[in-house]
Amino acid sequence: MRNIFVIGLDDGNLPLLRKLPGARDYRFHRLLTLEELQVGEVSVPELLEKAQRQLDSFDGRVDAIVGFWDFPVSTFVPILGERYGTRCTSLESIVKCEHKYWCRLEQQRAIDEHPRFGRVDLAADDPRPPDGVRFPMWLKPALAYSSELAFGVGDQEEFRAAVDEIRAGIGRVGRPFADILDRVSLPPEMAEVGAEVCLAEERLSGLQVAVEGYVHEGEVTVYGVLDSINYPDKPSFLRHQYPSTLPEPVIRRLHDVSERLIRQIGMDAATFSIEYFYDPQTGDINVLEVNPRHSQSHAELFEDVDGVPNHHCMVSLALGRDPALPKGAGRYRTAAKWYYRTFTDALVRQVPTAEDLARIEREIPGVRIELRPAEGQRLSDLAEQDSYSFEVAHIFTGGDSEEELCTKYDRCVAALDLVFDPPPPGERDS
Repeated sequence: MRNIFVIGLDDGNLPLLRKLPGARDYRFHRLLTLEELQVGEVSVPELLEKAQRQLDSFDGRVDAIVGFWDFPVSTFVPILGERYGTRCTSLESIVKCEHKYWCRLEQQRAIDEHPRFGRVDLAADDPRPPDGVRFPMWLKPALAYSSELAFGVGDQEEFRAAVDEIRAGIGRVGRPFADILDRVSLPPEMAEVGAEVCLAEERLSGLQVAVEGYVHEGEVTVYGVLDSINYPDKPSFLRHQYPSTLPEPVIRRLHDVSERLIRQIGMDAATFSIEYFYDPQTGDINVLEVNPRHSQSHAELFEDVDGVPNHHCMVSLALGRDPALPKGAGRYRTAAKWYYRTFTDALVRQVPTAEDLARIEREIPGVRIELRPAEGQRLSDLAEQDSYSFEVAHIFTGGDSEEELCTKYDRCVAALDLVFDPPPPGERDS
């Protein structure tokens, strides 16, 4: 029996892990809770000490330490891996991805497929865009959760307003991230940058796409490309759909750029997920961001289409086994994860019961629903929301065509029968 410690293991992913090939020989252990790792301002030293106490007191062999969440989970994997002798990539390679400014510097060295970018002086009395970076642009902290504090701005007035919000909130993640930066040797161009830095990037346009892969014994492999489709005229995801519908020559280019970039960053024994924009009018490809982990959001999509959740690659790498996924061995030809959102704040007056959700899933084959808010909750109190919307539910659909995916999603939304009330008078509508 192999003991696999999963940092921030949640109830939604545990059943998927238990479906992996060979899982009868795996015992999965939760190492820290997701709430400890993501709610409020985390203390890196305290959480690491707690994790070490749990591992030190374990009566057995620690065979693997893994995780599929962003900071701090991504950085804890190599820190704990070094201490307990488990397979993992280097902490430096993780931080190169998590620190958006450092990652852009690495992209400059390896590829041309990235936007113009620069740092914003948050301490300036009259902050200005970096030289050479033009409106419209995105402002974002070097590190944030789920697009938190990321703002699209079109002029100097919007730029200043976004800087004010980022100044006020950047420390919640920036201060803990500084503890991690102290653990790596920084190159000269990063020596004075720090963790609480704001990045400006020219806005990209086109179709969004995600590339998933892994590095095994120095060899970079891309195993999946997914389409990321936004709400019309909104910067928020409507759905991720697998496999991508892009032309094969574009897929090959995405493979090539991803492989060159990951080699530059120096990852090994690790999974990755890179987000891109592809402009079909110009043919341009540009990197949006590099994630030093696979996307747990896509696990059920790979299971539906290929027959195995993408967690297989993470666990196999940690155990030194072949991480290759099968192709096309699942129940459906295509699958999607939908983000049911509202774009105004509200109080949730009515939600379906667990029995209601189970009934909907029985009546609509190939769907699964994760409801985000509880009855009586205000949407703006939900954790990890982007700057423009509120997630109400995640809806997974499998089918044999895009039309079938859309039909199943519409049926689920109607069946949920959610009821919202406006926020109380006098409170700001987010």
